[in-house]
Amino acid sequence: MKEIEDYLAYQGEQYRNPDKAGDDREKMLVLRKKGQEARKSFTHIAKCFQARHSDWQLHQTSQWMNQAQRLRPHFWAYLQREGQITEPMMALRLYGNQNSWGISLEVSFIERKKDEATLSKQAKVLDVPVVEGIYYWVQKNDESYRVQATEENRQLLRQQLSNQEIRKVLIKADVPVTDEETLDTVLDELDQTFEKLLPFYQATRN
Repeated sequence: MKEIEDYLAYQGEQYRNPDKAGDDREKMLVLRKKGQEARKSFTHIAKCFQARHSDWQLHQTSQWMNQAQRLRPHFWAYLQREGQITEPMMALRLYGNQNSWGISLEVSFIERKKDEATLSKQAKVLDVPVVEGIYYWVQKNDESYRVQATEENRQLLRQQLSNQEIRKVLIKADVPVTDEETLDTVLDELDQTFEKLLPFYQATRN
């Protein structure tokens, strides 16, 4: 997991083909190696997690750079149990920076795969009463922000969604990762978080 921590120091950097980078060739080779190793490490965690939940299918980990060739440190991987790829699923997502990072679990959907029913299915996460340790991730006008999960906020978000003041609400919970933790410890904590989020996922199925 050290590969992920190392890589987080480079988030947002511009990557270019090393053969066309001139004096920056060595730097680009380093960036590529760091990106590949961190992605491999994250994928390993995701595969180990999926092995504990064998009725879920693991989708491919996101690439280590975006279309603009900037380093994308916050990898993610979706887990699908049933239904169409257009529907809400569970996802593992990296968060944070080199000094403080972890993996979050969320009930969300793949934006580029959505259909006309996706958003209304995702909105059903707000039908479930809040539990400790979760938070809402709200999107409004292409801006996303965190909202504390309280009963009051849940009702407010339901109202805002029905008034089309906000576009979507994800349910998330974070699992911080420290140097001292073993892979098994992280997986155990992810399992506990998974159980916590399962009722929210189930709500999207109804």
